[in-house]
Amino acid sequence: MLAKDIMTRDVITVSPEDKVEEVARLLVENKISGIPVVGEERQLLGIITEKDLIVKASELKVPFYLILFDSIIFMDNPLRFNSDMKKYSASRVRDAMTTRVVTVEEDTEVSKVVEIMQNDSINRVPVLRHGKLVGIITRNDILKSLVRSNG
Repeated sequence: MLAKDIMTRDVITVSPEDKVEEVARLLVENKISGIPVVGEERQLLGIITEKDLIVKASELKVPFYLILFDSIIFMDNPLRFNSDMKKYSASRVRDAMTTRVVTVEEDTEVSKVVEIMQNDSINRVPVLRHGKLVGIITRNDILKSLVRSNG
């Protein structure tokens, strides 16, 4: 079985210029945990997830100086600290999204997709054709495929 056999084809996407608040609304309304960020020609630019928005949401509950203190104390990586600070102040997707995204081509074996998800501890993998987003595979898509093949 290949990625194209189980992927969700009708993928909700956002642009880098969209507002973070809109992404949060889309996540909640569609009961999903991440959305690919695409350019005008559907080229994948990144992904924005609940995890990316956690830092942004924390500003409503935790004073800035505590987040800053926590980031400095546990700063094992200065680049991560800079990224967290950028996400904290983000109002646009481009400032909160993750740009290093693990992807697969549509002819990738599903077993390889599962391996990638487990090894990289990720919940979704965008599916590309010639560098353009054509689908996404989530853990739920994999579970559905197991039910169909055993049912």
